[in-house]
Amino acid sequence: MSRLAPLGVLALAGCLVGGLTACGGEPAGDGGRPEVLVTSYPLEYVAEQVGGEHVMVANLTPRGGDTHGLEPAPRDVAALGEADLVVHLSGGMQPAVDDALAQQAPEHLVDAAGLADQGPDPHFWLDPLRLAELGHQVAGELAEVDPDHAGDYAAAADRLEESLAAIDRDYAEGLAPCRGATLLAAHEAFGYLADRYGLRQVGVAGLDPHVEPPPSRLRRVAEAVESSGARTIFFEAAAGSSVAEVLAGDLGLTTDVLHPIERVADDESYPELMAANLAALQRGLVCAG
Repeated sequence: MSRLAPLGVLALAGCLVGGLTACGGEPAGDGGRPEVLVTSYPLEYVAEQVGGEHVMVANLTPRGGDTHGLEPAPRDVAALGEADLVVHLSGGMQPAVDDALAQQAPEHLVDAAGLADQGPDPHFWLDPLRLAELGHQVAGELAEVDPDHAGDYAAAADRLEESLAAIDRDYAEGLAPCRGATLLAAHEAFGYLADRYGLRQVGVAGLDPHVEPPPSRLRRVAEAVESSGARTIFFEAAAGSSVAEVLAGDLGLTTDVLHPIERVADDESYPELMAANLAALQRGLVCAG
């Protein structure tokens, strides 16, 4: 098993690959709960909210793990092929998983790639309405896997949409005075959020927070700060703040944390992190009023 795979996936893979009874104690496909294998936290959140008690969800990427660096071991690849449903985002965020799915295509797959249409930026879930659409896609595929609970899945997807619409309303209202403001981010991961709420993202390090920005990019950032009056540079806690702090010192800016909701700790959740992000944006953006 991959060193990145959590214990839950180890158990799931054992049930699937070994041809044993389902982890809930009943034969898979004969009264047992459908096994849903996901490949990143936002997809896990949706699968759990939609599937509820009727499914068993496991994530190939453990909490706090490096989503992009996931390297499935042979047993992981087999588990992807044998899961009742796989929920994944193809297109380069996890190229090793893309390759694994090409080797072991599951019968039922929800690929969120259609919701991630901003070029190389995969972070569509920072737009809560896009994430709500994924919930309906998962519900539709689960209905194919487990028709007896199709109504429950559809209702759960509706409830998820309502909760995500409430987050969207909070953002729309909370950031209304900030429309047109510059969102200066150390990690250029907030394009979907910026587009939804009328902000202008300027990234210091591009999509990869571990790549040191060249001097030409830093000059463009300095120009953007001067022309926009931006006062805060937002950084991702998991990637560290060294570049953000140096740039903030040079340009007279403050720093704050903005979470891409990709590496998530055990005590963190999507709604909580979205609320924390909204509070950070309201503190740090240049807004009217």
